[in-house]
Amino acid sequence: DVGSGFSRMSPAPAFDGDAAAVALDAPQLSASTVRLAQLQEELMAWVKTLLSAAVYAILIVTFGFQVARVEGLSMAPTLEDQDRLIVNKFVYRVSAPRRGDIVMLYYPLNPDKSFVKRVIAEEGDTVRIVDGRVYVNDVPMDDRFVAPEFRSHDDFGPTVVPEGYYFVMGDHRNNSSDSRHWGFVPKKY
Repeated sequence: DVGSGFSRMSPAPAFDGDAAAVALDAPQLSASTVRLAQLQEELMAWVKTLLSAAVYAILIVTFGFQVARVEGLSMAPTLEDQDRLIVNKFVYRVSAPRRGDIVMLYYPLNPDKSFVKRVIAEEGDTVRIVDGRVYVNDVPMDDRFVAPEFRSHDDFGPTVVPEGYYFVMGDHRNNSSDSRHWGFVPKKY
């Protein structure tokens, strides 16, 4: 009745428990969907970061630097057994090894193995060893780095290093397998 001052109200809708449950779960479903999307996005960021790191690591090891361990005494006393080295591979992409450089090389008789030796002579040089004293192009090599007890007393050569090769030796001259035994090292090694 309009004149009585009371307004008439429609009765409340009947309670449907399933509809209420759906209405209450809708915001939670939305929040969990957002969290799932954030988790997927974060996971993809991690995967991209790990893949980038792997690519950079491969490039660095292939073209830049490599960690190596000395096995044996052929470079003593300069390098001792089990010394760890960081090998700069990049430097020989922009310049060639020179006499006196310590290099890591592939063993010419089995390229699956690596050796660490000192470059004694380059292509075109004449190497001769008389009573353990090394001569390159008839000039005695400055080999103060070779300890007296590590000097050999053998004779070798003379021999000319062919084009595209190096002659290498260990600093422990009487305990080194090197170019005196297995020949020259190709530049590509």
